[in-house]
Amino acid sequence: MKPIEPNLATHQAARDILLSPYGLDESTLLKVLGSIFTHRVDYADLYFQFTRSESWSLEEGIVKTGSFSIDQGVGVRAVSGDRTAFSYSDEISEHALLDAAAATRTIARQGAGKIKVAGKMQPAGARSLYLPKDPVASMDATAKVQLLEKLERIARAKDPRIVQVMAGLAGEQDVVLVVRSDGVIAADIRPLVRLSLTVIAEQDGRREVGTSGGGGRYDFGYFSEELLEKYASEAVNSALVNLESRPAPAGPMTVVLGPGWPGVLLHEAIGHGLEGDFNRKGSSAFSGRIGERVAAKGVTVVDDGTIADRRGSLNVDDEGHATQCTTLIEDGILRAYIQDTLNARLMKMSPTGNGRRESYAHLPMPRMTNTYMLAGDRDPAEILASVKHGLYAVNFGGGQVDITNGKFVFSASEAWMIEDGKLAYPVKGATLIGNGPDVLNRVSMIGNDLRLDSGIGTCGKDGQSVPVGVGQPTLRIEDLTVGGTA
Repeated sequence: MKPIEPNLATHQAARDILLSPYGLDESTLLKVLGSIFTHRVDYADLYFQFTRSESWSLEEGIVKTGSFSIDQGVGVRAVSGDRTAFSYSDEISEHALLDAAAATRTIARQGAGKIKVAGKMQPAGARSLYLPKDPVASMDATAKVQLLEKLERIARAKDPRIVQVMAGLAGEQDVVLVVRSDGVIAADIRPLVRLSLTVIAEQDGRREVGTSGGGGRYDFGYFSEELLEKYASEAVNSALVNLESRPAPAGPMTVVLGPGWPGVLLHEAIGHGLEGDFNRKGSSAFSGRIGERVAAKGVTVVDDGTIADRRGSLNVDDEGHATQCTTLIEDGILRAYIQDTLNARLMKMSPTGNGRRESYAHLPMPRMTNTYMLAGDRDPAEILASVKHGLYAVNFGGGQVDITNGKFVFSASEAWMIEDGKLAYPVKGATLIGNGPDVLNRVSMIGNDLRLDSGIGTCGKDGQSVPVGVGQPTLRIEDLTVGGTA
């Protein structure tokens, strides 16, 4: 295997933005970390961040809002056993760093312990999964507005029943530098863009909504006319289908989940339950079950932060570890948890490159990147044809899950009834109700059509939001409870 080499250009750019303008160098950073280790701590790190972001929204044919912001600062963390102290500042200076360091070392007793700060810094290895672009600078304001206006025109032209179009465009450049007490210094420059579209269709006094969009770690040039056509078609088709929908029936039935975004159910109902902190504390339905069967044969779930240009991908996580592809469930057997540094150490496991934080003002915790189920060998048409009576869920809206028992409720934003192996008619108001571990064991057919979402996912946990990706192939699930409106 070829070793991962440090991306020295990224390191230098991050230093030029986050250290040099404030008179900071490696000797200063080692001094700050050393001041923390005058007390008995096990680990400490500094997290520098510079973020430039911009967003635009269009409604009723005009741009309603436009915003631009710059944020920067540094977070200082010290860990002693299972205790963490954290302080942050939006001022980057030696004085601010030393003050924050003084606050964090209060969790430990005075007197140096056996663990020492490294004597010098070594750049961490990093992949180059995306180009270090600045989306905000990639297109001028006029062109950004014109892009939204073009998307609106395309959507309205699809069908005369489209009475309202709302579109949003957002982009950011995130520059991070992680300095660890073990001597590792890691850097990343992360672009991120997203385009969202919502349309409202009206017919005979009835109104229905359709949504679409996408993005990833690109600049705004990613949104080609072909993509705009695709987003408009998806949103309009969804709204028109919902105009014809009937009330959804209720009760246990066979459910077929479509590929791609329906993987958000996998993310919520299973993925969160596999995060290390919940399992270390014993509060997850998957706690202490590594090596046990937790899903039907054929079910393999991975968390992969290494897919090029994906919304959930990172060259390094927010603790300076290179991201990786971690097999969580293999052929139905639980193999691993999603880990950050703290929980991995306390569980005597290895970090998996999943230490993530919303910003320098937040603590890192184990979070998903791109979480998806691998493809099986069944043709999607064969899966649909095998169902005599059931529900086909194409797309999902909101949902919620209880980590302690895996119980979830998800609402389908587009769904169809299946009758005798064919899509009979669309339904509205269908919700899927179940238990994550139980549902994994009810998977009876897995399609060969693995698809990732279009780049729209944002995950919330303990008040922090981070970009993520989801995905799955077409799945047949037996006897899943459907809450309906009929």
